[in-house]
Amino acid sequence: MKDTAAGERRYYSFNQFLKDTFGERVYKISIDAGFTCPNRDGMRGVGGCFYCNNQGFSPNTRKPPASVHGQVEAGAEYLIRRYGARKFIAYFQAYTNTYAPVERLRQLYDEALLHPDVVGLSIGTRPDCVEEAVLDLLEGYTARHQVWLELGLQSCQERTLRLINRGHTVAEFTDAVRRAQRRRDLLICAHIILGLPGESRSEMLASADFLSDLGINGVKIHLMHVLKDTPAEKTYQDGKLKVFTMDEYVNLVCDYIERLDPSVVIQRLTADAPPDILVAPLWANRKKETIARIEKELVRRGACQGARREKSTAETRNSLNGCAARIGTRSS
Repeated sequence: MKDTAAGERRYYSFNQFLKDTFGERVYKISIDAGFTCPNRDGMRGVGGCFYCNNQGFSPNTRKPPASVHGQVEAGAEYLIRRYGARKFIAYFQAYTNTYAPVERLRQLYDEALLHPDVVGLSIGTRPDCVEEAVLDLLEGYTARHQVWLELGLQSCQERTLRLINRGHTVAEFTDAVRRAQRRRDLLICAHIILGLPGESRSEMLASADFLSDLGINGVKIHLMHVLKDTPAEKTYQDGKLKVFTMDEYVNLVCDYIERLDPSVVIQRLTADAPPDILVAPLWANRKKETIARIEKELVRRGACQGARREKSTAETRNSLNGCAARIGTRSS
């Protein structure tokens, strides 16, 4: 591995996982398939989550509507032109992408897979929207494609889930994971947010142990950032929501990585947003700098993923070289 990837050796990055699997870099194409959310339409709640302005999470919600096939074609063309990309994952990102009848889901997913260079599906959804029929459908794609089921948890604290109006429980998340794990080839990624209101440092870090114990395949770590036109914006403007400095966030993420099982693929380390809707912290859009500082801090500590995980193996706990080797062997 090149010196420039030294940071990646200290945690199992999504780029590394994809290179291990496909032998080259694979690029995600974000898709807005026109879904809504049960936390908006009254099925589970109204108004959405405390922090949610979907334009900050899914770039395609800021574009004119287009067919799924059209979005995939346009995304692939752009990535080929800019990066020389050859393989893609179709990422159903905006809102709740299993919140429709199964036959409608099949039509949309099939449409995304029409492009011959799409090698995978990634389906972003909520843990209360994965019925058995949905899992059966997703499992059917695994014979020819890599399939990720991305489940938004955000916090493993029930009090926090109520406070941020998530509309589901930790138990529902656990149940969804367990049922998905019965489908041997489905990969499960959990979304977590660091910096939610009212949570202590230890409560935030607890989700690393919780997800590791569940046997999650991947995790996306998000920074709690404040977007316009959300309940979070009013709470922040009223002085009732504190956001991290970059130093605070970098140190917390490094602690989180050290507690996360080394087999878990880290798909994301932070979050950014379109500048016109980002309220705070403004440094959130310095994404490359944030990731570079996380990697530098891991090096400074002599630390790596899983180093502080109580249930990790002796090899993982012993030393930096042992940890780095364990992660690095995936690319050999």
